[in-house]
Amino acid sequence: MILLGLGVALWIAAHVFKRVLPGLRAKMGKAGRALMSLVIIASIVLMVIGYRATSGTSLYDPIDDMGLVNNLLMLLSIFLFGVGTSNGRLAAVIRHPMLWGMVVWSLAHLLVNGTPESLLLFGGLGLWAFAQMILVNRAEGAWQRPDPGLWGRDGRSFLIALVLYALISVAHIWLGYSPFRGIFG
Repeated sequence: MILLGLGVALWIAAHVFKRVLPGLRAKMGKAGRALMSLVIIASIVLMVIGYRATSGTSLYDPIDDMGLVNNLLMLLSIFLFGVGTSNGRLAAVIRHPMLWGMVVWSLAHLLVNGTPESLLLFGGLGLWAFAQMILVNRAEGAWQRPDPGLWGRDGRSFLIALVLYALISVAHIWLGYSPFRGIFG
């Protein structure tokens, strides 16, 4: 669980660094951006290895048949990740769509995973996303809503989300974590 905790801590540190120490981050320039990218990649590797190496007992039992709710929330999460870059209608409605996507991702996973490592990984990243929204709001002040784009761009984002969801589902099945548990019997 140490590797998992270190991975979560590195993820949070790399993402919060710019908001907490903006002057230092600015002085670092492109080299700082490259360094933070490497730290983020290392954090993901540590989180994956750390999570896969744990097998804690459940702290709580997920509610029966939560698979469908989990899957719908995951589709919404993936869609939200794309909303900010789609320049569609929803980008002018939802502030921090990627961070909201992370919150929904966390909630979806906590609904079906009750182990300590799940609480650390999914709960930790969900709390980070909330904290990051607060930090960004403080740093940037009032939100300057972008001009609403076309609904078609949001539709394209949804189709992309469906494809990504299918790929993520296949990867989860390959890793031994069926996202369809509780749906098909």
